Parts: sequence; C-alpha cells; structure tokens
Amino acid sequence: MINADVIIIGGGAAGFFAAINAAEANPELKIVILERGKDVLTKVKISGGGRCNVTHAEFLPKELTQNYPRGEKELLGPFHTFMTGDTIDWFEKRGVELKIEEDGRMFPVSNSSQTIIDCFLFETKKLGVEVLLNQSVKHIQKEDSHYLISTGSDTFSANKIVIATGSNPKIWKLLEGLGHTIIPAVPSLFTFNIKDSRIADLPGLSTNASVKVLDGRRKTLLESSGPLLITHWGMSGPAILKLSAWGARVLEPLKYRFKIEVNWLDTYSEEEILEALKSLKLNYGKQTLLKYAQFDLPKRLWQSLLKAAGISESLTWAEATRENLQNIANQLTASVFEVNGKSTFKEEFVTAGGVDLTEVNFKTFESRICKNLFFAGEVLNIDAITGGFNFQNAWTSGYIVARNL
Repeated sequence: MINADVIIIGGGAAGFFAAINAAEANPELKIVILERGKDVLTKVKISGGGRCNVTHAEFLPKELTQNYPRGEKELLGPFHTFMTGDTIDWFEKRGVELKIEEDGRMFPVSNSSQTIIDCFLFETKKLGVEVLLNQSVKHIQKEDSHYLISTGSDTFSANKIVIATGSNPKIWKLLEGLGHTIIPAVPSLFTFNIKDSRIADLPGLSTNASVKVLDGRRKTLLESSGPLLITHWGMSGPAILKLSAWGARVLEPLKYRFKIEVNWLDTYSEEEILEALKSLKLNYGKQTLLKYAQFDLPKRLWQSLLKAAGISESLTWAEATRENLQNIANQLTASVFEVNGKSTFKEEFVTAGGVDLTEVNFKTFESRICKNLFFAGEVLNIDAITGGFNFQNAWTSGYIVARNL
C-alpha cells in the first residue's frame, strides 16, 4: 500500500498543472501522479503540430467562454479566477515566454512543445511530486475519509484525489460506480469528407467562407464562418471545425452524412452578387468570364465554380445570359456539397461528453457527489473549438483544483 495526501490520476496537461500548483501552495503535501502510459504529456507533445498551442489571446472572461460549446456558462466564474493573462504570467515566471500569432493562437517562442514538457518535468522534480508510469487504474473505492486506488501493480491510499484523465471511457465507468452521471462521448473536432469535382483539384486552397449544415428540407441546422481549407479528403479549417464542435451532438445521430451549403463570398447574398455580375457584364463585355477571378476569390476556385455553373472557356461577359449569371451567383453564394463521413483533425482527438456538469462545484472543481474528489480538464463534459481553448480549460481547472486541495 502506497500512501499519499493527493493522488492525481492522469499525467497530462491538467494533471501536471494541478500537481505543480498544489505542491507550490502546500510543500508538505505528498502528491503522486499516476499515468497509465509509458510517457506523460503525450497530448501536449503533438498539440499545434508539435508546437503546443498553449492558450488564445482572448482576455475577457465572457468572450473567452464563447469558445466552449459545452462549458460556456460553467467556466465564466473560473475564468475570473485564472485565465489567459494568468497563464502567460505563470509560464513567463518559469522561463517560458509565449508569443501571439496572427489568428490569436499562442505558442512558446521556441516553437516547440518540448519547452512546455521540460518546464512541467523540471517543476514536478523540484517540488518533489512523484510521477509513476504504467499505472492503469482498475478500481477507485471510497473508504471513510480516504480513497483506495488499485492499478495493475499497486494499491494507493489518499485523502484527496484528482481525476485528470481526459476522455477515458474506463475512468468514466469507475466514476459511474461512485455515483456520477456520464454524458456519452461523441467526436467534437473533426473535418468533413467530401468527394466533389468542384474541389477535387484544389487541395491546399484556403479562403474565407460561411457554411451552413442543412437538414433534409434544406433548413439551416448550424452555421459558422471563417477560413475554409480544401483538403485531399474534403474540407477543414476554422469554419468547418467550429461547425463540428458546436454540432457534435447534432451530427452524430446523422452518422456524419448530411448536406452543407457554402457561401464562398461569406456575407454577400445571392441577390447582391447577381447585381455585381450584371455590372461586370456591362463593363467587361469582350472579356471571357474565366480569364480573371472576381470578388477576390482564388483564381482556381473561381474557374472551378464557373465550370460547375456551366460556363464555357470561350464565353464572354457580353454573351452571358441572365440564366448564366443566376447560375454563377448560386454557385458563389449557395454551393451545396454532400458530406459523407468525418476525419480526425490532425492528431488532436477531442470529444464532447464526460462527467455531468451539474454534479461539479465550479468554485472548487470538487465533485458534489463524492467529497474530496476533484476534476481537471476534459474528463468533464467541457470541450472547445480549436485554437488553444482546450488547454486554457486544463490550466484554469488545474489551478483552481490546486487552490482547493
């Protein structure tokens, strides 16, 4: 039997952040991290293409919460305690400088996730936090004032435990055994699989667009806007990833087979574009339509959409009929695509689901069901869009847990 004051289950971002902050606040505590794998911080390592997207440059709590499809209401209070500015300050005090990129994402200046990992490993070693690998938790049992935790090889006893295991079905099952309700997990950040001749030859092309998910009667179920990236397998980029996050629970029952409508000109309506096309017909009569891209669209996309609208290479603006212009306006502002499946976004697998948020006290991140049981990170039914927001949830929850141990 190994005794500790605090056992943290999960050697990821939230678990390490909770351990370090708890050890700093209470140096006399014996803190042990149990990691089921042979390495810690594996998700940190691959995040942001190996650069680690630490947080996002959003400095108002209310605005920050709007990036969480699940957890928006619950995180408002915690973000008033610890958020982006505090994260930047925390890392800088430990010699890790962060930088802001154009889209608001924040990375270590070193451009390497190893910098974050090294910082955490140095701090845990310095503070005497014990990190044990290959410790897959099999049972969690409440015994009077303490918890008994059994792994494949050892038994641990602790007064307080922190669950920081992310989306781990086995741990969720154990939490159900302790009386918690688990919201079933569904994928949350994913790209759309689309086979369509209009985009088949355009992988790597990116442009701003607005996108709607349509139901069977062409009614809008969800919509978002932002950069849209055409890929070898379909579509990705923030416009698509936002839809996948906010629509996680809507798209799963559809088995990821549905229609989307893309407005390649973002906020412009079909009527406005039709008027603009009539003006082009008046002013550029001798020019062929395919020669020059209009509306700041990438030329290859412009040509592809015009061909889909039935425009031949030799057609001049003067020869374009009203029907031609109508077809072009429709392709530019309301291209409908069939989505047939999804793909994981890079290596970052995020799910919607986890411990029911009504069973957690968000002043402390302690369970309302089991005293001295705390949660940090994605083990809860909280998830975010891409851009550093899932990590910010890990830092905030880890910090508040540490303060309340």
